[in-house]
Amino acid sequence: MNLRERFLGALRGEEVDMVPAVSVTQTGTVDFMEASGSSWPEAHYDAEKMADLAVAAYEVGGLESVRYPYCLTALAEVVGCGLKEGTRDTQPSVETHPGLDGIEMPDDLSQAGRVPEILEAANLVRSKVGDEVPIIVGIEAPDELAAHILGSSNYIKGLITDPEMVEEALEVSNELSMEYAQLVLDSGADAVCVPGYSTLDIVDPNSFKNLIKPTYREFVENVDGDIIMHMCGHIDQIIGDLADCGFEGISIEAQTEIQKAKEIIGNKASVIGNISTPNTLLNGSPQEVIKECQQALKAGTDILAPGCGLAPRTPTENVQAIVKARNQYYQK
Repeated sequence: MNLRERFLGALRGEEVDMVPAVSVTQTGTVDFMEASGSSWPEAHYDAEKMADLAVAAYEVGGLESVRYPYCLTALAEVVGCGLKEGTRDTQPSVETHPGLDGIEMPDDLSQAGRVPEILEAANLVRSKVGDEVPIIVGIEAPDELAAHILGSSNYIKGLITDPEMVEEALEVSNELSMEYAQLVLDSGADAVCVPGYSTLDIVDPNSFKNLIKPTYREFVENVDGDIIMHMCGHIDQIIGDLADCGFEGISIEAQTEIQKAKEIIGNKASVIGNISTPNTLLNGSPQEVIKECQQALKAGTDILAPGCGLAPRTPTENVQAIVKARNQYYQK
């Protein structure tokens, strides 16, 4: 069983020879930039640099996947949000928000902004790693894009005071997110990872059920391919709703317990995670990473992975410890 077969099998709930060890969230670290010769901010905008940096997480870090890009601003840029470019160790961020009246809908999304570079990266990655390594591409969730369009404060307030405005923003954003996801999958990606914006720090469970869940379900129903939802924080109160949406996998942070997540989700989706990125991978030792990984494996994670995007200063030896821990687990 090759790495791609193992990952897709585990993601789809099939029997595999061992749990895959991947990252479904961002993998650009300063160490990998130095190893590949491709750094931020250029790697956000240039397909060749994007691909080279992504492949370093596989070739140098040992992860059993290639994942790119490294931020969640590509669609925001397309619709007219103003961006701060970012630096070698900070990601691009949205600075200005056009609002619903100011958004710019592209005539051809495949040729808009950075989208062509992200689509081309799939061909470049595949030429570098071959057909047996899974490619995972991160895209903006519709609620993430809606928050970029409205501005975070307007989005959060609107959930309570103006749900009709938020619903309109979600509808516009979902059309773009669905189209973008399909373009990415058709370009050669094996799966898309959609980090959700509407965590329980932002939205109450009822608003999630009434506004966000229908949006996610529509997204899944209209995209042909394997989709992973990543959600940060404690999500016990909404993880059942996420499972109902039809995602192949749900990626969880360290705050959500794997065993409890699996009990709630059942066989509706695979559980992915959930090694702490700020505590263990960034600031811990390789031995601490191994310990936490083996705890996740014992708890029943279907796919072993960081619980969120790698911090840019994450040491390479801690990334390498993820696969090392998985291998040791199966040697017992």
